[in-house]
Amino acid sequence: MEIETIELSFETGKEEIDIIDITDEIRKLIKGWEEGFVNIFVQGSTGGVTVMEYESGLISDIKEMFQLLIPRNRDYAHNRTWGDANGHSHLRASLLKPSLTIPFKDGRDYLGTWQQVVVMDFDNKKRKRKVILQVIGIR
Repeated sequence: MEIETIELSFETGKEEIDIIDITDEIRKLIKGWEEGFVNIFVQGSTGGVTVMEYESGLISDIKEMFQLLIPRNRDYAHNRTWGDANGHSHLRASLLKPSLTIPFKDGRDYLGTWQQVVVMDFDNKKRKRKVILQVIGIR
């Protein structure tokens, strides 16, 4: 059993909800591995990771869903406590969770045809977001 860890870094904050497809980075990482799993972990309490069909219609629908479920302009206790106006960001991220694990065999993930791994950033300002990819398996 071996372990390999890499860190992805990117800037977010271009939109209220940034959705970044990291599937290709995961596939590059597991190429050459026999079998195991890769864990994806997003640092920070205003980001999360999930699997979705990464296409423009669904991206729009997901953004609208979060805006309807957890609107930005409500009076959140977190905002009153810290004054940073991102209580909605923390709540949205808590629905996703910070990590996801995907199995693979012969260097190929077990994602379905229409599944891509995405990182979602919900914060209300630009962030340098870090995502940790950790492979545990057999080379």
